[in-house]
Amino acid sequence: MAVSSPDLKAFLLATPFFGGLPDASLDLLVSMLVERRFEAGATIVAEGEPGHAMFIVHSGELAVSKRGASGDIIPIADLAAGDFFGEMTLIEMQNRSASVVAATPTVLYELTARALYTCYKSDIHAYVLVIQNINRELCRRLRRADARIAELLKLHIGE
Repeated sequence: MAVSSPDLKAFLLATPFFGGLPDASLDLLVSMLVERRFEAGATIVAEGEPGHAMFIVHSGELAVSKRGASGDIIPIADLAAGDFFGEMTLIEMQNRSASVVAATPTVLYELTARALYTCYKSDIHAYVLVIQNINRELCRRLRRADARIAELLKLHIGE
């Protein structure tokens, strides 16, 4: 179901994804969101499957994981209210790079690639801000990944 409320708008403005958007642009994007509810244990996205949407976490906790070469599940990150995931598929249109499972009952807001394209066609300023916000978050994640890799290498090399 599509969503809209002043409380939702305030919540979204506080997330990294919607930061800096003017009110009219935020209204446009909010009108494109679809609320999705999941029970604990539900797989939201599965590694390797095609993607067509990203999600903003409104409530609940989620676990992000990848499969190792031997098939074991490797925890990557935990997500909570205000986080978003699945944005990579909107940028590179590749299959999902990881799986995301609801650890608790969860409410998400889905934004499809088609909706984002509609935003591009109708409000280029909002589209550019959203893409910049996605890129900022991807850079933050890359920096965290770099730090984790450096720590793992340090342990492996024994420095």
